[in-house]
Amino acid sequence: MLHIDSAPSTPGKVKMEKSSYFFTRGGGARWHYSLAKLTVWSFAFLALILIFFLRSPAPSTITSAADPSRRSLRNYNWGGSAWEKRVRASARARSSNGLTVLVTGAAGFVGTHVSSALKRRGDGVLGIDNFNDYYDPSLKRARQALLERTGVFIVEGDINDEALLRKLFEVVPFTHVMHLAAQAGVRYAMENPGSYVHSNIAGFVNLLEVCKSVNPQPAIVWASSSSVYGLNTKVPFSEKDRTDQPASLYAATKKAGEEIAHTYNHIYGLSLTGLRFFTVYGPWGRPDMAYFFFTKDILKGKQIAIFEAANHGTVARDFTYIDDIVKGCLGALDTAEKSTGSGGKKRGPAQLRVFNLGNTSPVPVSELVSILERLLKVKAKRNIMKLPRNGDVQYTHANISYAQRELGYKPTTDLQSGLKKFVRWYLNYYSDGKKAVE
Repeated sequence: MLHIDSAPSTPGKVKMEKSSYFFTRGGGARWHYSLAKLTVWSFAFLALILIFFLRSPAPSTITSAADPSRRSLRNYNWGGSAWEKRVRASARARSSNGLTVLVTGAAGFVGTHVSSALKRRGDGVLGIDNFNDYYDPSLKRARQALLERTGVFIVEGDINDEALLRKLFEVVPFTHVMHLAAQAGVRYAMENPGSYVHSNIAGFVNLLEVCKSVNPQPAIVWASSSSVYGLNTKVPFSEKDRTDQPASLYAATKKAGEEIAHTYNHIYGLSLTGLRFFTVYGPWGRPDMAYFFFTKDILKGKQIAIFEAANHGTVARDFTYIDDIVKGCLGALDTAEKSTGSGGKKRGPAQLRVFNLGNTSPVPVSELVSILERLLKVKAKRNIMKLPRNGDVQYTHANISYAQRELGYKPTTDLQSGLKKFVRWYLNYYSDGKKAVE
């Protein structure tokens, strides 16, 4: 005997145990009851969907606070004849043998300096940046204004925007791409891991997808990181050392980038050069870097945390001045061979390289603070703390012999000289320290 309780509770998933169910005596009543029950559930489900869409914000109103990993996915205004004219003018080289370079992350620290150096020597340069709020966007806007005075136009957009990238390559046949756009910072990965996957992996893949399909394919130089060495204890770090023990998600995404680069080189013939930067510092730097916020906090009279490893071990970094990094970047661009693919198909073996760009002179963080004290003429309030398990490593030291041999790379700025230039810029940018201590 059939009972009402035997009907499934999930609407839309009516299972008939017997073919005669609806034709037995009283079956008509049961059918109408089931249909009514299904209709009620359907209306309830549709009402929930309607309420969801009415209460959900429009895509353009999504903020970084609501979803930080998507903060760069805004609607940007690009296109049109006037826009294309600016793009072409910025990317036009002064000489016939000059490079035509698309610089991603052009409003970033390294991106600004590289773009400026390329433009000064006569290459064509076009920038792209999403001006996200990982750190103060006003600093990025100031860098943008600096580049505009040199003739570099920065397109405001996201490297995940395939249509925009394809349009840029349609307007300008770039010979090279300097890919510097990335979500930086080791510690921030613990707060917002999605932003690292979005920028450092998905963004990189999107860029490579576009580059593989254009004709001619550009040669690509891109920023990896010294963080890929992770828990490696052999020093100095060599490009031949293992890099399969990342200590942070940031490091893992950069390591993933190197493997992705290998794949696109192997399958599509893209010429790819990865640069492992070692703790870059200098004027127009990133506020999330220790030397920068140490300077700010020392001027404010605030305590600064100086980390030490287990058993009072020294924490040291291979601090590399921005001008030396720029020389390495330009050397990589100048020695990059042409990609060998066409129409997304590989025609022959293509160049694949990775280089350390460091200063090869590690300095303890405590000594960094002592130099800042002398330059600022202010005593720091030091708070010695144990190195936390947040992705930071104890020691970095670059073996740069490969870059010296292949790129002619030779760093010339020691930490004392480099910090002196940074402090001069910092005090000037923040109105002789007035804004810096507000």
